[in-house]
Amino acid sequence: MKNLFADFRKTFGSGPAGVVASLVLLFIAYLINRQLDLPPLTDNQPLLNGIFIAAIVLTLVLIAWSLRSLPAADRGNRLCTTGAFRYVRHPLYAAFLSVFNFGLAIWLNSYVYIAWALLLHPVWHYLVLDEERMMVATFGDDYREYRKRTRRFVPRFMKRSE
Repeated sequence: MKNLFADFRKTFGSGPAGVVASLVLLFIAYLINRQLDLPPLTDNQPLLNGIFIAAIVLTLVLIAWSLRSLPAADRGNRLCTTGAFRYVRHPLYAAFLSVFNFGLAIWLNSYVYIAWALLLHPVWHYLVLDEERMMVATFGDDYREYRKRTRRFVPRFMKRSE
C-alpha cells in the first residue's frame, strides 16, 4: 500500500491537493462575490469570451508540451530540464495556475475572481514544497541546481546576472 501511495505521489505530485484547494477557494470566491456589489470588469462580453477561449487553447498547448517533455511514466524517475521544464519547474501546474485560472477569472468578470486567481499562487507555492523536497531527495544536487535557475510557475523573462 505504501508503494502504491508513493507511486501516486511521483506521478501526480501536488496536483490533486492543488485542484481541491483551488476549487474550495473558488467556491469561497463565489460566495464572497454574491455578497459584494462590485461593478464588473467590463461590459464587453465578446472580449471576455475571446480571452477565455485563448486561455483554454494556450492551457491545452502547454499541457501537451509538458506531457511531451516528460511523459507520466517518467515523472519522479527522470529529472527533465528541457522542453517546457526549461522554463518552469512545474509546467502542468503553471498551465492551470498562470493561464487557465486567470482566463477563467477574467471571463467570470469580477474583481473577486481576479483576487482568487492571485491568491492561488502562494497556495500552490506552499503545496509543491513537499513535492520539491521529494525531488531533492531523489535527484540531489542536480535538482538543487535546476531549482536555482528555473522558477516554479512563471518563467524568468530576464537572465539572472551571475
